[in-house]
Amino acid sequence: MASAGEKGKGQGDQKEKKRKESILDLSKYLEKSIRVKFAGGREAAGILKGYDPLLNLVLDNTTEYLRDPDDPYKLIEETRPLGLVVCRGTSVVLICPVDGMESIQNPFISQ
Repeated sequence: MASAGEKGKGQGDQKEKKRKESILDLSKYLEKSIRVKFAGGREAAGILKGYDPLLNLVLDNTTEYLRDPDDPYKLIEETRPLGLVVCRGTSVVLICPVDGMESIQNPFISQ
C-alpha cells in the first residue's frame, strides 16, 4: 500500500504533464501599443515588450489613466507617466490594441 506522500507524488506528476496552454497569442502585439485594464479599475497603456503564459506583461513608455476622485468609475483627462512596468498577470482583466480591434473565433467553442 502506498503512503500518503507517494500518492501525492503520483498526482503531482500528472499535473506537471498537463500544462495549460494560453489561448491568447500576444506575439502579434509585441512592440505595439496596447491598453490594459486591471482588477480594481486601474488602466494603463504602453508598448508591449514581453509576456509569459501567466499573462505577466512588460510594458515600456507606460501611461496610467487616472480616475475621478469623486466617481471612481469615471476616467479623467489627466494621466501619469510610469515608464517601464511589469504587470502581474493575475490582475490583468482586459488587453486591447490601441490601434483598433480585431475579430477572432471563439476559442471555447469546439469547431
